[in-house]
Amino acid sequence: QVQLVESGGGLVQPGGSLRLSCAASGVSLSTLTVGWFRQAPGKERVGVSSISSYDGIQTYADSVKGRFTISRDNGRNIVSLQMDRVTPVDPGIYSCATTSWQIMEPLNPGEYDHWGQGTQVAVSS
Repeated sequence: QVQLVESGGGLVQPGGSLRLSCAASGVSLSTLTVGWFRQAPGKERVGVSSISSYDGIQTYADSVKGRFTISRDNGRNIVSLQMDRVTPVDPGIYSCATTSWQIMEPLNPGEYDHWGQGTQVAVSS
């Protein structure tokens, strides 16, 4: 059974950094495409970043390009999202998700099979 657990969320000042982690049990994340998604209050869940298991391609939403970095630590079975230069548009619940399929839209939540519970990111000065 695949279980995903996110950690690393918290309160950060504008311009600050956070590092989110997605840890898995029951599966090796290195074999899966992993995505990070954000859901702000009252808004739909949106894709932030993903990393493909097929070709290693990293995909980023335009709003986070150049600020966020997704990476794998296969030894620890973790996929991280480094959030730098955080802005007031970044707050929300960040969830990681996985799929074993070769997908066409890596930032589309509907492409993913398994989800973690999420970790809260808040931005405040």
